[in-house]
Amino acid sequence: MKNYLVTGATGFVACHFFEYLNSLQEECKVLGIDIKAPTDDVKFDNFPYLQLRFAEIDLLDYSALESLLLSFLPTHIIHLASFSSVSESWNKPVKSFLNNTNIFLNIAEIIRTNNIACRFLSVGSSEEYGNVPASCIPIKETVQLKPISPYAIARVSQEMLSQCYVSSYGLDIVLTRSFNHIGPGQRANFVIPSFIKQILENIKTGNTSCIKLSTGNVSLTRDFLDVRDVVKAYYLLLEKGAPGELYNICSGKGRSIKEIIDMLSCLFNIQILIEVDKNKIRPNDNKIIIGDNSKIISQIDWHPQIPFEDSLRDVIAFWKKVLNMENCL
Repeated sequence: MKNYLVTGATGFVACHFFEYLNSLQEECKVLGIDIKAPTDDVKFDNFPYLQLRFAEIDLLDYSALESLLLSFLPTHIIHLASFSSVSESWNKPVKSFLNNTNIFLNIAEIIRTNNIACRFLSVGSSEEYGNVPASCIPIKETVQLKPISPYAIARVSQEMLSQCYVSSYGLDIVLTRSFNHIGPGQRANFVIPSFIKQILENIKTGNTSCIKLSTGNVSLTRDFLDVRDVVKAYYLLLEKGAPGELYNICSGKGRSIKEIIDMLSCLFNIQILIEVDKNKIRPNDNKIIIGDNSKIISQIDWHPQIPFEDSLRDVIAFWKKVLNMENCL
């Protein structure tokens, strides 16, 4: 039986990973760990095929983490825990860097020193690429990295540590550079759920004609992928990925923030006025991020399946439920 250790277990991606594992209808043991206990809306008892339990732990606590790993003995680790906000990393660069590098390093070192035989998925970010020349779009894994935020620099450091532990210590680590996620359950401090929450809150107050939407730079172009496609990619990489190899996880299509706002305007059938908030503009930002997913398609036989508009509709349905608006619109 497989033993899955999932860090960041109360987060957006982990919950979808549990759902995907359960959908395979193969019994396995799963230990979800996080620095905070699950909230009421995160259920750990809805997965009949998973022997799933949760442990509250700070991944910076080496001895506590080591005891936990030795008692569970994972066969597979998916490392999702991180200080994940790029914008917040500008406000708290030290916390962002130390947290994201040291929690990974603790896990890797415990595996190494205790000879734990397991497959380890190190999740990175498209932010690592930085501002890429137009001639290099869509971005392949071979493009030179030029990270421009504290968050991105920490992710590059994690990636370099991963490669070191593979080449020098023989750990079985597969790496990703994951592009922007979208899907039900994502917090409102991320761009698309932020927009949808703002729109719904306006509609709830009776404003159904024209809404002002507070946002940052609307010209930025991003490659959004449904989280349910993301977690399937993670599972397949744990099964088939080559040690030391890294894979873009992306849709291969770019959409500007302005385009997304226009799509939401059509879906809600409402006029949206864009109000740029200078506080939401980062000191430096990647202008265009569109990934090339040909490597993971050819080597792992993974394909994105969920259309972007379907993802938007599902996020709208999620936030309508959160805001008690299921019978509206």
